[in-house]
Amino acid sequence: MNERIYNFNPGPAVLPEDVLKEVQSEMLNFHGTGMSILEISHRAPAYDEVHQQAKADIKELMGLGDDYDIIFTAGGASQTFALIPLNFATESHPGSYALSGSFSQKAYEEAVKLGVGTVAASTKEENYVRVPRQDELNIAPGAAYLHICLNNTIYGTEYHYTPQTNGVPLFADMSSDMLSRPWDFSSYDFIYAGVQKNLGPAGVVLNIAKKELLANTPAELPTMLRYSTFQKNDSLYNTPPVFAIYIVGKVARWIKERGGLAAMGEANAKKAALLYDAIDSSDGFYRGHADKGSRSRMNVTFRLPTEELETAFVAEAKEHNLGGIKGHRSVGGMRASIYNAMPLAGVEALAAFMAEFRKKH
Repeated sequence: MNERIYNFNPGPAVLPEDVLKEVQSEMLNFHGTGMSILEISHRAPAYDEVHQQAKADIKELMGLGDDYDIIFTAGGASQTFALIPLNFATESHPGSYALSGSFSQKAYEEAVKLGVGTVAASTKEENYVRVPRQDELNIAPGAAYLHICLNNTIYGTEYHYTPQTNGVPLFADMSSDMLSRPWDFSSYDFIYAGVQKNLGPAGVVLNIAKKELLANTPAELPTMLRYSTFQKNDSLYNTPPVFAIYIVGKVARWIKERGGLAAMGEANAKKAALLYDAIDSSDGFYRGHADKGSRSRMNVTFRLPTEELETAFVAEAKEHNLGGIKGHRSVGGMRASIYNAMPLAGVEALAAFMAEFRKKH
């Protein structure tokens, strides 16, 4: 198969084709250096321009001021689950966690290993079909932070409100819906995202946090585990994931050129509505996993009447150039990830295939 498919993978995921072509055109000779971006020094002026522009564009898209810093770290969101309690929580000021899916659960478990994790709310007993409501949040007195996972890739749920914390710092894993809609980012003290879902290739975590928070991390921690190390050295204490940051910068610019977060939010809502309409109008042939009030606009999860039909659906979808549809094993069924870079045409093709498959079976 030579043509590109519609890639519904949850991460690593679809990237804007325009960005990929631009990267391709610059691959051998980046900005007249005579070297690839993969070969140049992270201290080179040509790379510094990429680094600073990416940070500026992201802050502009988020509407954040000088009280926030952007730092790039490695290790994925999974390493960040441990770095956050290491840097910010203590036994007397533990992290408080709202559990809405497997990633928030994993983040909580890392804090528990360090003796600094408490549960603010959980929808685990309902198989994570929704996110916790504001009135369910029981934040530990003296908590160092409330941690939420804004969008739950596996379960197809998403917060449609920003939790009120009564002054407790608000931390959020935004890996799978980062920069996908207008949002009140300034209500958050620490935001992080493994970029391989909605912003770039695997290899870098984008962290946006209050400057004072980043500066005050424990001096006794090893150098590379302290957020202050990254802040003081502009994420250049050691060689950062240059190529991943370069692509994140290009994706941020791509979002800006297409109308920013307002345009992304509008397009993503339209794409999600198409698929949820296909589910809701199927007379029960397709059954959504998420409660309607918590439905994600990034990851649409659904089941079919039997596992045999689900296997057939995945196989036939591939024949229609629709890839990455199979759901996560913990939920089963299907999952269509429709991030910023997924074109409307891809979602229309999937919705048409769903209607055709239903008629046939």
